[in-house]
Amino acid sequence: MIQVSNVGLRYGDRKLFEDVNIKFTPGNCYGLIGANGAGKSTFLKILSGDIEPQDGHVSMNPDERLAVLKQNHFEYEDYQVLETVMMGHKRLYDVMQEKNAIYMKDPFTDEDGIRAAELEGEFADMNGWEAESDAAILLQGLGVPESMHYMTMRDLTGSEKVKVLLAQALFGKPDVLLLDEPTNHLDLKAIQWLEEFLINFENTVIVVSHDRHFLNKVCTHIADLDYSKIQIYVGNYDFWYESSQLAQRMLNDQNKKKEEKIKELQEFVARFSANASKSKQATSRKKMLEKIQLDDIKPSSRKYPYINFQVEREIGNDVLTVEGLGKSIEDEVQFKDVRFSMNKEDKIILIGDALAKTALLKILAGEDENYEGSFKWGVTTSQSYFPLDNEDFFQGNEKTLVDWLRQFSPEDETETFLRGFLGRMLFSGEEVKKSPAVLSGGEKVRCMLSKMMLSHSNVLLLDEPTNHLDLESIQALNEGLINFKGAMIFTSHDHQFIQTIANRVIEIRQDGSILDKQLSYDEFLEWKEANKLD
Repeated sequence: MIQVSNVGLRYGDRKLFEDVNIKFTPGNCYGLIGANGAGKSTFLKILSGDIEPQDGHVSMNPDERLAVLKQNHFEYEDYQVLETVMMGHKRLYDVMQEKNAIYMKDPFTDEDGIRAAELEGEFADMNGWEAESDAAILLQGLGVPESMHYMTMRDLTGSEKVKVLLAQALFGKPDVLLLDEPTNHLDLKAIQWLEEFLINFENTVIVVSHDRHFLNKVCTHIADLDYSKIQIYVGNYDFWYESSQLAQRMLNDQNKKKEEKIKELQEFVARFSANASKSKQATSRKKMLEKIQLDDIKPSSRKYPYINFQVEREIGNDVLTVEGLGKSIEDEVQFKDVRFSMNKEDKIILIGDALAKTALLKILAGEDENYEGSFKWGVTTSQSYFPLDNEDFFQGNEKTLVDWLRQFSPEDETETFLRGFLGRMLFSGEEVKKSPAVLSGGEKVRCMLSKMMLSHSNVLLLDEPTNHLDLESIQALNEGLINFKGAMIFTSHDHQFIQTIANRVIEIRQDGSILDKQLSYDEFLEWKEANKLD
């Protein structure tokens, strides 16, 4: 258990936290959410002791251990992989080191023998004899094979290091586990393994993540950072999101009688209670949901961009034909002999190697003419492309966002229209006067989406559009693409984003061939598992 009492923190005139009083209890997984810049990662650092709050304090029982997912991927370059994992339990690792050093002594004194016996007892109490095998199990679960366990960390790739550091945090069953974006750089199998691990983890977990599917799978509670406070809600992210939207509708409808509001709340809670996660916490979570009262849910202060892709022309039956398309980069085959036809209702998710997916989208968008084979867009189609790297779009001399957006808009659109359009994308007031060159990654993505919406294209090509976005913008983009009336090819690592949008999956295989299935994403994964395909 970890207790937060009257915690406050300010940076200059900016107030991040004020009078935060919460208790995180064993057996629960808390998803810490909040708008970009609200202080989620800072709060985790306060919990871990890396940052001291200006007011209040954080306390744990003295015999409890806290583990944190390290963010410095180069901290353990000279250590072996297996050793790095075991360093996650500092006391166990220190005992191992001291014990081994004593046994190497020559001469070996009586005092050394007494000290060694003490250490052996402590080592056994901490299940030290199972340490190496436990560390190996964690690594293999996350997809780090046994052949890498005795390599040094400097010999690993960036994504492999992330997995090792995650195994380090999970090692030794810590009493409190703090995870900041643990699914970043993980493949699907590793994420699924981590989900199962956390569902069955018996102690306290506090996690920050932009992956809504992950939060929905593992979280028993949501810790919402809003108005410089943190409010705990029972349930997963979807329950929090829907309940905050319900609270906003109730607040806006002041004329509705309280009895009607209570009935609406009861129906809402009943629906989510019935769909509670199938994890072992489901029964207790269901009971807690059923106890929620009208005053327990509050509207959020968060603002969601308005994302709505309107098509100027209805798409015809002839959309896209791809014949024998191939691409190699530095003699390495990305894909070969790719053939498919696109239907006007298709929302295709491209999965597989990242370089190959980007290369295919660039070709289809007309950004790359160096390829084999051919493709043809239908005469009724118009395409709009969201590239993986959008920096080139922000290298001009435009002085303001209005100037930047004007170059992509029809000539008859007024400045008032452009300001209003940017306002719906959360650039309000003086923000429209910002220079495009100083925008954050998330702001640039919202600008690119604005550009695409102004095009009124009936085919969208999107390469990782959720990168750099906060949860609110991801949610808005997700809903905007669900409602889009045209055709689409996109890439993403966001499971919920893919599952709720795609109705067809094209996977670029390691040998450059493709798998093409008219299935939802989850159906595709089930099909692959049933057919024992990697």
